[in-house]
Amino acid sequence: MTPPENQNIIEERKELIKEVLDAYPDKAKKKREKHLSVYEEGKSDCGVKSNIKSLPGVMTARGCAYAGSKGVVWGPIKDMIHISHGPVGCGYWSWSGRRNYYIGTTGIDTFGTMHFTSDFQERDIVFGGDKKLVKLIQELDVLFPLNRGVSIQSECPIGLIGDDIEAVARKTSKEIGKPVVPVRCEGFRGVSQSLGHHIANDMVRDWVFTRADQAKKDGTLQFEGTPYDVAIIGDYNIGGDAWASRILLEEIGLRVVAQWSGDGTINEMLMTPNVKMNLIHCYRSMNYISRHMEEAYGIPCLNYDNVT
Repeated sequence: MTPPENQNIIEERKELIKEVLDAYPDKAKKKREKHLSVYEEGKSDCGVKSNIKSLPGVMTARGCAYAGSKGVVWGPIKDMIHISHGPVGCGYWSWSGRRNYYIGTTGIDTFGTMHFTSDFQERDIVFGGDKKLVKLIQELDVLFPLNRGVSIQSECPIGLIGDDIEAVARKTSKEIGKPVVPVRCEGFRGVSQSLGHHIANDMVRDWVFTRADQAKKDGTLQFEGTPYDVAIIGDYNIGGDAWASRILLEEIGLRVVAQWSGDGTINEMLMTPNVKMNLIHCYRSMNYISRHMEEAYGIPCLNYDNVT
């Protein structure tokens, strides 16, 4: 039997949930109430539903496709500017949420803990944000001339209104002479971060590796290989773990050509198709691009610490 004092706490928490839900419109309230409940002693669980698509604009513990792309895969690439394209909220909540340690001078040659957003307003929803995005990329390149490229991380409204971020990427890439990568990672595309990982991997394949292939064909990709070249894939340097792995790998005689995304650079990503093996830390987030490299370049991969 639940003690009276615990029963009071349960009732207080139920009242708190009711207060939170009352702030939502009826349709959103109906969806959100499935995810909020209070655990009561003697019951097998608290009855919340999971594996259901996140409601756009509402933060959830598991995140969304945008969180998987911006927060996990692309965000830690330190010498690129990552634009949260859409309203300020998603970018704000994804700002510096993980301890992706990196070496560099913030605001000069590294930008991992900075926040860039197109800050969509109602007018942008109605008339589109392509021109605003072009101007934003142009201004950022003037303000931060040592950046090595830009990624456009699209939020839910971008997919809903149909902004052509690919056209913007091609146009601005020619103007600034650097990679501009459009990532259609609108949060509503997946029930969790996982699809965001997949989408982000696909954009590395389509917008980064194609650039590397062309540079190799033109003879402008400067790379002298060795039989011991490896890349650390899917290590985000949370608290510096990629640095520890790199030290151990180099001590046994391997040459770590690239590590990404933690403390990684766009140049390291461009060099990765030349390594002899990919060593995967987080299999779930980077297996897609590793499988592509195995098929396209004949690079085998190994999940080197069995963490998936």
